[in-house]
Amino acid sequence: MERIRVLITDDHPHFREGLAALLSSAADLEVVGEAGDGREAISLAARLQPDVVLMDINMPEVGGIEATRQILHTSPHISVLVISMHEDDDSVFAALQAGARGYLLKGALKAEILRSIHAVVSGEAIFGPAIARKVMRYFASPRPDAPENLFPELTEREREILALIARHETNPEIAKHLHLSQKTVRNHVSNIFTKLHVADRAQAIIRARDAGLDRRA
Repeated sequence: MERIRVLITDDHPHFREGLAALLSSAADLEVVGEAGDGREAISLAARLQPDVVLMDINMPEVGGIEATRQILHTSPHISVLVISMHEDDDSVFAALQAGARGYLLKGALKAEILRSIHAVVSGEAIFGPAIARKVMRYFASPRPDAPENLFPELTEREREILALIARHETNPEIAKHLHLSQKTVRNHVSNIFTKLHVADRAQAIIRARDAGLDRRA
């Protein structure tokens, strides 16, 4: 069984030790390194190429948001999962816009942390309960109507699929909704990500929601 390789980043040694002990209890996870600040995380991520980086937000030298951005700029295949004590809107959405695949609060249950690591590796966007409620409130807030020429780089079908992504529909749900094969939907989603220069569904949802495209689905 190929193990998931994890880099732990946090400026508190005891918290890193606790996470490392937790991850060592899972047979399919391997801690390949630990970083005490964002600058070290960037260096280690480039050298070790982990599958997942567990990222704190507030750290000396380089913070977690900028570290996430730089790591994903050079290694977009790495999944960043934020584990932070901060739950303010600015921190949450800045992390997502930087490319983080998920956001948990410190104090999350061990089972939730392990499940989240597996989820982000599988390409899912994952949030702890408090963060999920915050994201849902954000997406439920009224947004201005989208202009007719929104995302001109996308085809009509791609805009239609992006609007459904913004409503949190999965690929199988989109395929059923539009009477398409799942392979066709996957190809469209890949084209959307490329054209919008986004790394994953979380970033695509933010782009679509900010533009009001979800109101047109």
